[in-house]
Amino acid sequence: MAKPVIALVGGIGSGKSRVAAELARRGGRIVSGDEAGHEVLREPDIRARVAEMFGHDVLKADEVDRKKVAAIVFGNPEALRRLESVMFPQIGERLLRQIEMARADRAVRFVVLDAAVLLEAGWNSGIDRLVYVHAPRPERLRRLTEQRGWDPKEVEARESAQMSLTEKASRADFAIDNSGTPEQLATQVDALLRTCGVV
Repeated sequence: MAKPVIALVGGIGSGKSRVAAELARRGGRIVSGDEAGHEVLREPDIRARVAEMFGHDVLKADEVDRKKVAAIVFGNPEALRRLESVMFPQIGERLLRQIEMARADRAVRFVVLDAAVLLEAGWNSGIDRLVYVHAPRPERLRRLTEQRGWDPKEVEARESAQMSLTEKASRADFAIDNSGTPEQLATQVDALLRTCGVV
């Protein structure tokens, strides 16, 4: 039987990476949409296309200045769609390759797909469990302010570019409340793995 693919979705700052780390400790291999996106932005042809769309000011040294691009596209749906049309197919291909490699590795018990825009990009075909990671909005805002220096307006602009949390939650097979203690999170992660037949 193929190793299960567990995909994580949730609000910005809900702590999907924390859940992914718990899963990795239990034998999962993390496949990160964020890392794949960074790799794609370092591709020369992609850098050239992004510069063509948004101007050469968005380039720094050999890479794209992600903060400058974010400032342009979040709050500008048309610009965001143009960027996604270039990025999503490339990221999707990388994710598929990495999932196949993880499944072929005997040391890997299951695969964890951590990609913020998984549903929006259509990268959810072939997954076995869609998991919604929840944390209250005040807690998410606190984390984002402390960890990334974002203010509430910046969070709101990014959230408005994603599918609503209600929609994400309704499409999930399993939910994890990530606002409690490490022990509470561990209990929920173990319960999730039991539903996947990974004990």
